[in-house]
Order: sequence, then C-alpha cells, then structure tokens
Amino acid sequence: MMNFPLAIKYGPRLGYPGLVCLLTILFSSACSSTKSSYGKWERIFNGKDLTGWQMKITGHELNENYKHTFRVDDGKMVVSYDQYDSFDDKFGHIFYKEKLSHYKLRLEYRFVGEQVPGAPDWAYKNSGVKFHAPPPETIPKEQRLLVAVEAQLLGGNGMDERPTGNVCTAGTHIEMGGELITQHCTNSSSKTYHGDQWVTLGLEVRGNEKVIHRINGEVVLEYEKPQLDDSDTFARQLMEQGFPRMLSEGYIALQAESHPVEFRNIELMRLRE
Repeated sequence: MMNFPLAIKYGPRLGYPGLVCLLTILFSSACSSTKSSYGKWERIFNGKDLTGWQMKITGHELNENYKHTFRVDDGKMVVSYDQYDSFDDKFGHIFYKEKLSHYKLRLEYRFVGEQVPGAPDWAYKNSGVKFHAPPPETIPKEQRLLVAVEAQLLGGNGMDERPTGNVCTAGTHIEMGGELITQHCTNSSSKTYHGDQWVTLGLEVRGNEKVIHRINGEVVLEYEKPQLDDSDTFARQLMEQGFPRMLSEGYIALQAESHPVEFRNIELMRLRE
C-alpha cells in the first residue's frame, strides 16, 4: 500500500511530474505484487495454530470452539471429539478468512479413531470442503447444514464401495451437461479408501463456470453453474439479503460432522478470472 505521507513529504521537491512518477512506481509495484500471486501454490494453514481461520459450531457463536473441536496437533488441523460424551448435533465448519472465486485448492485428509456416540449413521467417516459459502458471521446460530456446494470426503467401512470426492448440495443445486441436478449428492468415479491413509483432494473452482474434483491427482467429477435452491429456507433468506442465485464466489470451509478427521498441507492457488 502506498505511504501517502511519503508522497506529501517529497511532493514539493519532486514537482508534479516527479510526484506522478513516484505514484506510478508505487502503485505498479503493488499491482505486480498482487499479480505475482496468481498461479503459485501458497499454504493457507501454517501448521502451528488456527490463524486465518474462523469456526462456527451449531448452537454456538462464531469462533466459540466448543469442547476444543478444532485444534492443531503435530502440524495437522484436527477435528477431535475426545471431550464429547455425545455429538448432540454439533455440526461444525472452519472457514478460511478470504472470499474466493477462481482458484485451486488442495489438501490431504484422513479419518482416524471412532465416530462420537449419538451421531447419525451417514456421518461415519464423512467430512467435506464447502465452497461458495456465505460469510461465517451471517450464519444463524442454530443452523446445522451450511448453504454451499460441498466436495464430499468419505472413508470406507472395510467392506462396501464408498467413493470419495463426491458433490453434495445443501441449499444449492448444480448443473451437469446442461441438466439441473437437484439430488443432494452425486457420486464421483473415485475408488474407495478403507483405511486411515492420507488421501489428496484437489478442487478447481472457476467462479460459476466450472468445478473439477480430483482425488490423488485424477479427475473424478466435473460440473458447473452452482446456484442457490429457492426451495430451501436458508437459501431463500440469503437471496432476500441480496445474495445472487448464481454462485460465483464465497468462502471455503472444512467440515466437522462427528468423525475425527485430520487435514494437512492445505494449499491455495489463485487463478485469473
């Protein structure tokens, strides 16, 4: 950012042409710095603490870390339930601080331990990355499901097929091949990962135009035109507040849905619009 006192101090000495030159250099430098971040991977989780992230857990205020659900351990972002006696519908999300539109996200995840008692069966080894989400401060205190599109992360039970990298749509719809998809979840072509091995999710989001899911580097799902579902109460409330139906930007959030999960190497690449 330009230091305006510096310009004022040296303005009379430089004269008008010199001041214009100084302004041009300073602003060009700022723009070059911004442009240089495009196309490069940057770590958005520092592996030490939750700086740059905000959390929201059902029934609690923004950034109230109920029972220390979100924490950092040995360089990993961890969703833990070791202080819970029962899940009690405490669905949680942890949001990256910046609103995003065109980008790539990649991270490694794995499910560990046992699901907390009192949780729904479908949430076994179930997490996800929400994107195009509304600002976390706008989320009602008691809301359970975040209105956003989700790159769903699943683990296997040791027997059945259970692909990961699927898409789920809470309060939203998507299109595939020009067809509006209104079912809640659509499976990817991914294999099932039954153990506690690390799996890499790659998410490529190009505004409202295209979304690509990758698992361990392979494309497993593609779709376009994420949009709010006007039959959903919370989605209607967002539209009444001025949010557009067609979703082209928003926040990313990692889910806490009752099964302990770990994340590491969370990286972002900004793409030009």
